[in-house]
Amino acid sequence: MTSLPEPSQPDPSITDVDLALLRQAISVSESAVRHGNHPFGALLTDAAGEVVLTAENTVISESDVTAHAETNLVRQASAAFPAAALADFTLYTSCEPCPMCSGAIFWAGIGRVVFALDEVGLYDITGSTGDAPVLMLPCRDVFARGNRAVDVAGPALLEEARRPHLGFWAGLGAGD
Repeated sequence: MTSLPEPSQPDPSITDVDLALLRQAISVSESAVRHGNHPFGALLTDAAGEVVLTAENTVISESDVTAHAETNLVRQASAAFPAAALADFTLYTSCEPCPMCSGAIFWAGIGRVVFALDEVGLYDITGSTGDAPVLMLPCRDVFARGNRAVDVAGPALLEEARRPHLGFWAGLGAGD
């Protein structure tokens, strides 16, 4: 991997409502750790801003490398809501969606993503441990390649979002 981009500064477009919902997503990431999984959590709000679904990372417990919090949430959302409705929904996530999750969000038709910790900040914690492979491809870049817009806000709450990761990855060969 070549040089990493500079860590992002908190996004000034994030609202107080967004911050409260990001804190809930971070809480879901803490729950994932308690369940023996990687520290990632996500939630989905409807057009009125009500939380309709939550999902945590289940990569370890399900032995499924695609069971990221966001893909788990997209699977639930796609089964529960029509794509036309999802265009007005917002996905809140404790960390910036990876390229796989960004693709799933795009294909599901979700209209907005708000994330706490960016990929650069996560890499700063995980390093290059084999259990945390990294594709340095920001979600904004993935969404920009699509034929429909996905509104993205983030990062925010960088220090709060880092906490569930501190110490977790050290046991897997990474520094904290």
